[in-house]
Amino acid sequence: MLKIGSHVALSGKDMYEGSVKEALSYGANAFMVYTGAPQNTIRKKIEDMNIEGAERLMAEAGLSFDNVVVHAPYIINLANPDPEKRQFAVDFLTSEVIRTAKMHVNQIVLHPGSAVGKDRNEALHWIAEGINQVISNTKDLNVRIAIETMAGKGNEMGKTFEEIRDMINLIEDKSRVSVCFDTCHTSDAGYPIKDDFKGVIEQFDQIIGKKYISVFHINDSKNPQGARKDRHANIGYGEIGFDSLLEVIYHEDFKDIPKILETPYINDKAPYKAEIEMIRKRVFNENLISEVSEN
Repeated sequence: MLKIGSHVALSGKDMYEGSVKEALSYGANAFMVYTGAPQNTIRKKIEDMNIEGAERLMAEAGLSFDNVVVHAPYIINLANPDPEKRQFAVDFLTSEVIRTAKMHVNQIVLHPGSAVGKDRNEALHWIAEGINQVISNTKDLNVRIAIETMAGKGNEMGKTFEEIRDMINLIEDKSRVSVCFDTCHTSDAGYPIKDDFKGVIEQFDQIIGKKYISVFHINDSKNPQGARKDRHANIGYGEIGFDSLLEVIYHEDFKDIPKILETPYINDKAPYKAEIEMIRKRVFNENLISEVSEN
C-alpha cells in the first residue's frame, strides 16, 4: 500500500493530535513533523504535546506510527569547527531523539551539516563522531537517524552518495542510521532523477546500499539538474516532472517506505490534499495551482 503524506504542523492546543488531524484532512496515511520551530531550540514540555490524543486518533484512523517521521531542526550542525557549538549540536540532537522516541516515532531526519570551516574531510568525521555520540547517549532507544541527501548549496555536506557512505562507514551502530532520499536535493546535486531514476538507484545501491533508505522526501525542483539551489516546486510543476516523480513514488523496492511531500504552499494554502489525490490517481492536474488558490 502506498504510504504518502506531507509535512504537517505541531502547534496550538491540539499539538500532536492536531498533526494527525491535519494529515487525515489531506487523505494521508503518513506525515512528518518538527518537534518545534526548526530555527530555534524552544520546545514544549513532553507532557504538553498531547501524545495521548495522537495515540487515540491514530488508532481510530488505523494509522501506524511507523509511517510518522520527525525532522531535526536546521540549527543543528555537527560539522561546526567550534567544539562548543558541536557539543551543543550533539546535546540538542540527543534531546530531539528522546522526544522522537516518546512520540512513538522510529526515525528522525537530519541535515548532516555544513563544512563552515571548508575542510570537508574533517567535517565528515565530525558529523560521524557527533552521530556516534548521540547514539551512545540514546542507546536504549529504537530511533534511526536518517541522513538526508542534500542539494550541495554552499558548504553543505551530504551532496554526494560517497559522502553519505563515508559518514555511515564511520558510524559504529549501523542499525541506528539510515538515509532520507530527497528528490529535489538529489536532482539539484546533479543526479538524473528526471531521466534515469533506475540508474540513480543502482548507483546508490552500489555506493551506499538501497537498504539504508528509510524515507523519501518527494519534491519537484524549480531548478534544472545540478543547479545546487534547493528550491522545491509543486509536484509536476518543476524540472523533474510528474511522471518521473511517480516512478520514484511507486518504485517496487520502496513500497513500504513513507513518501513525504515538502512542496510549497500556494497563495498561503496547503497543496497536499490535491497533490496526494493527484498521486493516487496517477494523473497530472494541470490546474492544481489555480484550484488550490481558489479553494
